Amino acid sequence: MITFKDITIKYDDFVAVENLNFQVEDGEFFTFLGPSGCGKTTTLRALVGFIHPEAGRVYINDQDITDLPTEKRDIKMVFQSYALFPTMTVYENIAFGPKVNKVNKKEINQIVQEIARKVDLSEDQLAKKVSDLSGGQQQRVAIARALINKPSILVLDEPLSNLDAKLRLQLRNELKNLQKNFGITTIYVTHDQEEALILSDRIAVFNKGKIEQIGTPEEIYEQSATKFVCNFIGDNNNITPLVQKYPEKFNQLNLTDNTTYYSRIEKSKVLPAGKDFSLEKDEISFEGQLMDSHYYGIYRKCFIKIEDIIVRVILTGDIPVNTFQNQKVTVIFNQKNILQYA
Repeated sequence: MITFKDITIKYDDFVAVENLNFQVEDGEFFTFLGPSGCGKTTTLRALVGFIHPEAGRVYINDQDITDLPTEKRDIKMVFQSYALFPTMTVYENIAFGPKVNKVNKKEINQIVQEIARKVDLSEDQLAKKVSDLSGGQQQRVAIARALINKPSILVLDEPLSNLDAKLRLQLRNELKNLQKNFGITTIYVTHDQEEALILSDRIAVFNKGKIEQIGTPEEIYEQSATKFVCNFIGDNNNITPLVQKYPEKFNQLNLTDNTTYYSRIEKSKVLPAGKDFSLEKDEISFEGQLMDSHYYGIYRKCFIKIEDIIVRVILTGDIPVNTFQNQKVTVIFNQKNILQYA
């Protein structure tokens, strides 16, 4: 178990992270998520030992490691740039750690071959220089090199950010499978919300050096604790003007002054105006006009004007949007899905 207790980190007079308190369970895939400059990489570097906190302590399994040198923390890191040795072969890169630790050649060969199979690196690739490999292959080498000494903790700082979209998607799945197979406690840093939701057992959402919420992907998305988390995760409509104008319609909400109301765009429905429909419990409807739509293949994002605001709604299925393009439509909100923040 990893424990951060009252951790504060400063750069001169700038407070990078302030009073962090949280725990990461053994074997957990735990993600630090947030925008650039929010403190997530700084927190990671404090765990690894690259930064010493101004205040607070870091523990691993109740052992205080705050003052322990990096090399004695049993933590391996995969950097955004991979930090491989470009003039060495893949085999030599992976074998570097055991060689430094004076493991005999026969055992090194055995464990290199074993780890290479687990990360899907072939015999031919082991013989190549890492500079001859693709970005995705280099990332596998970096992970293999980090895992070969069987550390208790693996940390990854934006490891997929340099890859193209298709390869990123492929390697996301591989990363999660590898983590499950090895059962290793993993700390992952990213600004990519989708990546965090897909990979994580739990997520810590950072903002301006503080953690706004820690929870499972479902909790972070469905029960966002703060306005920042709500807006950083997913895509929302700010429907506050509608709630304020028609409070009698939104009778299931806690209606108070200075409260902002959001509806996630996929939680609403859109129908051609005049089409028969019946409202379910907690549903309310508004008339609007379809102004535009963007095609995404498996869905369309519709832009609908309701009085003075534009709301976005996801349209899925085989309903051709041109059947009511620039037409009047009905938008249906479900009050139980509306998020509200004072």
